[in-house]
Amino acid sequence: MVAIDVPHAPIAGDRSRRGRGAAIGLAALLLVVAALALDHGAAGTPAWEVLGKIMTGHEVTQADRIVVLQIRLPRLLTGLLVGASLAMSGAIMQGLFRNPLADPGLLGVSAGAGLGAIAAIVLGGMLPATMAAAMGWHMVPIAAFAGGWVSMITLYAIATRRGRTSIATMLLAGIALAAMIGALSGLIVFHADDDQLRDLTFWGLGSLAGSSWPKLAAAAPLIIAGLAAAPFLARGLNGLALGEASAAHVGINVQRIKAVAILSAACATGASVAISGGIGFVGIVVPHLLRLISGPDHRWLLVNAALLGATVLIGADMISRSVVAPAELPIGIVTAMIGGPFFMWVLLSNRRTLDE
Repeated sequence: MVAIDVPHAPIAGDRSRRGRGAAIGLAALLLVVAALALDHGAAGTPAWEVLGKIMTGHEVTQADRIVVLQIRLPRLLTGLLVGASLAMSGAIMQGLFRNPLADPGLLGVSAGAGLGAIAAIVLGGMLPATMAAAMGWHMVPIAAFAGGWVSMITLYAIATRRGRTSIATMLLAGIALAAMIGALSGLIVFHADDDQLRDLTFWGLGSLAGSSWPKLAAAAPLIIAGLAAAPFLARGLNGLALGEASAAHVGINVQRIKAVAILSAACATGASVAISGGIGFVGIVVPHLLRLISGPDHRWLLVNAALLGATVLIGADMISRSVVAPAELPIGIVTAMIGGPFFMWVLLSNRRTLDE
């Protein structure tokens, strides 16, 4: 018999090619937006010209060096990591809970981080002077990260029994825990003075204005660890889409996937919230938009969410610096004002697809 070579035709419904193409396009878009963001600022300093002179050994003024290397570059990298981590964490949570409305806030990380930051801002003056001086500007990020992790550990302990984590229990407990944390935060805010209330407002709306190399160095390892773990979750999250029993039957360690997913999302989100404050929209909307574009395959969804999340946050930061220049809008306002209507338009345009 003569063997006949049959070309491999794409499997019906397979969106791998679309996911791969989206990844290439989003990576190119991120590079363009990042280049524009680095060159954009109130000082009007041409960043790429300054970097070119530094790399070629030409003389650069101290002011230009500070603007580019100490202000814009750490801010750009912070926006890239924070946007990528929030969007990727949202994609992980939506896959884990099998719910497109899930976001990192369901872990209690955002609420706990908010409580930690509020406590540091309002009650930090009660600390001994030596301790407060030693912590300095680190006090709020450290308190926010600690608060987020305590909340996440508490929620995980509540939802885990006899070595098994109940996703339904975690969802309901997360809502209850967020409500209790919100009440406690309100009690602390009640005792805040006018200056503290202003700080709390801007922290809660999120901003990259305080970005610096020390802050980035403290948060980057945790965020990168969470991002690096994401690709190893893709197969497990794809399996969980069929249900926990079906995933276990095809050889997926369901409990391990749950634990690693929760840990990586909490690690990345906690570190991001600690250095940038509360930034909404990115974690819930970006993964959902990508599902409409390239499908639910987590092999591409997680990567594309990180790329698009970074692009969105860097772009929103550029807008926040431009609208009321030389002042800045909190970035959370920009993401909500632009992202909310855009997301509504996408949903209305795809109602027939979503209802099927």
